[in-house]
Amino acid sequence: MDLKLSYCTLAVHDLDEALGFYRDVLGFKAREDVEFAMIVSPPSQPDVRIVLTPPDMDQGASPADRQAIQDLMTKGLLGRLVFVTDDCDATFEHIEAMGAEVMQEPIDQPHGARDCAFLDPSGNMLRFTQPAHAARDRCRGS
Repeated sequence: MDLKLSYCTLAVHDLDEALGFYRDVLGFKAREDVEFAMIVSPPSQPDVRIVLTPPDMDQGASPADRQAIQDLMTKGLLGRLVFVTDDCDATFEHIEAMGAEVMQEPIDQPHGARDCAFLDPSGNMLRFTQPAHAARDRCRGS
């Protein structure tokens, strides 16, 4: 069995603001603009699509469910994405310079990876991790 991620959905408050962040800050490509959603993907992974949708897209959600989604988004507890980078510190500096909200500055994890975290404009947590082997290679100058 060969399973591959095709797409994931991420609730955002404002599609235009989210598109600006993912395109202009992270360098993602806008792939499709569909009714009530925007699809973006990392340039190096065009087959992995992140579908940005308003939190009220699910027409079957009750008003209480929609409020719960809004509350979780506000707290940064709903959406989470983890990206791999070959240079955590450079990634951090770039994203911070673009004005994104810092959740965690780069730190070395006990398992050897180095990572940092930001919130997107809708409160979704984005982690950027540099695998242990990439951190070792950078230290060696290779």
